[in-house]
Amino acid sequence: MLAPDEKKRVDLGDAAAVDGAITSRRSVRAFLPDPVDEETIRDILSVASRAPSGTNMQPWKVYVTTGEAKARLAEAILSSGIRAEKVEWDEYKYYPDKFFEPYLSRRRAVGYALYSLLGIGRREVEKMRAQHDRNFVFFDAPVGMIFTIDRRLNKGSWVDHGMFLQSIMIAARARGLHTCPQAAFAPYHRFIRPILDIPEEEIVVCGMALGHEDTSKPENRLRSERAPLEEFVSFVR
Repeated sequence: MLAPDEKKRVDLGDAAAVDGAITSRRSVRAFLPDPVDEETIRDILSVASRAPSGTNMQPWKVYVTTGEAKARLAEAILSSGIRAEKVEWDEYKYYPDKFFEPYLSRRRAVGYALYSLLGIGRREVEKMRAQHDRNFVFFDAPVGMIFTIDRRLNKGSWVDHGMFLQSIMIAARARGLHTCPQAAFAPYHRFIRPILDIPEEEIVVCGMALGHEDTSKPENRLRSERAPLEEFVSFVR
């Protein structure tokens, strides 16, 4: 049963607005320098904290960086000398050792689409590396967040953490902001820990850029495809 004030908010809500926040969410890879005030960041994270979690464990931690702290974080990673293709995923593995269908084709399609928009050819490895390195400056967003989880927790808590991340991205869209979730940060945890004072019992899950989209940049024209319902839904009657 909803409390009276909650019932009122639901009645006044517009499904189209919620749907719009979800469907307009995408990974923005170029941001304007316009700042996002701390109150707005706090509001987004407060709303997102209503994400569900098993037995209300709330297994997420967030380190919000701006200004000099964000710059130090970027410098630590970019000066590490460890290329993305050589970095070791020693805390957790995001991708399988060997891709297979349909995931291989989907991965290739979005990669080719992005590089095509940027005018990067398939053999231009240095340009690809430079684009990947833009992850570590949070694509010039004014806010960079690093997310962690206690390593003693199990897979269910990682599912909960994902729902928290999605809630942040949707709450950001409701305020006219954009995001980009970034697993690229995870294997650089050794360089991130001392800057953000992250304890060893926490695993770096990912980063996330937050800010205002730079609509003038070609990479932000990317719209990734989604599979039709028939490919992933079964109705059992």
